Amino acid sequence: MTFARTTRLALAATGVAVMAACSDNGSAAPPTVQPVPTVSVQPSVTESAATGTPDLGSPETIATGLEVPWGLAFLPDGSALVAERDSGRILQVTEGAQPREVYRVAGVDAGGEGGLLGLAVAADYAETRWVYAYFTASGDNRIVRFKLDGGGQPEVIFDGITKGGRHNGGRIAFGPDRMLYVGTGDASEEPRSQDRDDPSGKILRLTPEGRPAPGNPWPGSPVWSMGHRNVQGLAWDDQGRMYGIEFGQNTWDEVNVIQPGKNYGWPDVEGRGDDSRYENPIVQWRTDDASPSGAAVSGDTLYVAALRGERLWTVPLNGGTTEARFTGKYGRLRTVAVAPDGSLWLTTSNRDGRGDPRDDDDRILRFPAR
Repeated sequence: MTFARTTRLALAATGVAVMAACSDNGSAAPPTVQPVPTVSVQPSVTESAATGTPDLGSPETIATGLEVPWGLAFLPDGSALVAERDSGRILQVTEGAQPREVYRVAGVDAGGEGGLLGLAVAADYAETRWVYAYFTASGDNRIVRFKLDGGGQPEVIFDGITKGGRHNGGRIAFGPDRMLYVGTGDASEEPRSQDRDDPSGKILRLTPEGRPAPGNPWPGSPVWSMGHRNVQGLAWDDQGRMYGIEFGQNTWDEVNVIQPGKNYGWPDVEGRGDDSRYENPIVQWRTDDASPSGAAVSGDTLYVAALRGERLWTVPLNGGTTEARFTGKYGRLRTVAVAPDGSLWLTTSNRDGRGDPRDDDDRILRFPAR
């Protein structure tokens, strides 16, 4: 047994600073949210997160019959682009209309957890028309950009992220500073997460052209934070604080406040380790209750979509306890996003080989803003 695994097991066995997982039947205390830093962790914040309160009691079905929807990003007109992991298709989804294919990413090598993953729309899309995608190719994970109406091959802006049957990361998003943030996985090769020169097991911060962004903690490096296992959720609140959502191994999944240059402990620590070398999560859940993927902030609440846990977690960022919604109702939940109109969109992932598909899966649900 490696030292890293011994450390993780010891922490789990001794129950150091454990936050218990919550179940809908109240059999355990809900996890409490640890204090969130009050300082902004983003440079040059120019925008705030969408505000409003989604009405989780008023679901609307926007689309059905999708094949493992993964990435989701909104266009200025309020419609959404949705990536199908295995087919490589990008669909445009508009409320009240049938989804239509608007692009197909060439070179997608789907298999295991890999395929066409995250999508992002350029902050200056109205001028540049750039759309960004993270996908698994034949030899690596990479990021490309393209124009929906431009034709031709997509432009590779960053490559060389190690691929694996699992832990490919894949979430991309433009932050309030208009830089491109990228969540990567360790590709099941744990030491990569602690190697600062390896992009795997990290959160990266890039310019829209794919270069290391100015102001990164290590000049000339794309790395923003390290020590991650498999980041599939990125979100910001209205103070510019960044949240990273991370799959644990056997014990704890995590919600972390991401700060530049910080180390989040994998593989030496899983969950809260109270080790001065590493940052503690603000929330942790048992992996059976979460296996969290997408994340979004609306108002003072962080929403986290859970796959294995088959629920939507709500995390009150001003303090309090987390709450599980929809447990088992829709199956595996992959991506959650706030639309320009303040509504909350949620995608299922029941056709990904690990779920129990229903007749109309996979689906996109919309919860209107109050």
